[in-house]
Amino acid sequence: MQAFTQETAGTRRFPRIGIRGDDAARRAWVIGSGLDVWEIVQMLEDLGGVERLVAETHHSERQVRLVMAYRDAYPDDVTDAVTRESPAH
Repeated sequence: MQAFTQETAGTRRFPRIGIRGDDAARRAWVIGSGLDVWEIVQMLEDLGGVERLVAETHHSERQVRLVMAYRDAYPDDVTDAVTRESPAH
């Protein structure tokens, strides 16, 4: 129940962020992008900045800034998702 409460609070705070996946591997995603938050965070790190990510992908600056705000609010969730999902890990 605590996880559900946290998810509800997160999606209210970040209305363009949804939660998907089964109970063991629930993860945040950016509605309208098709990508999980961790994937955009990884691209942001790989490309080195918001401007380059926006220029080289189909993501808007608004989406990227939303992902950054979500990452800052829930750093453990994003780090866990990167560790769990990223092929490099």
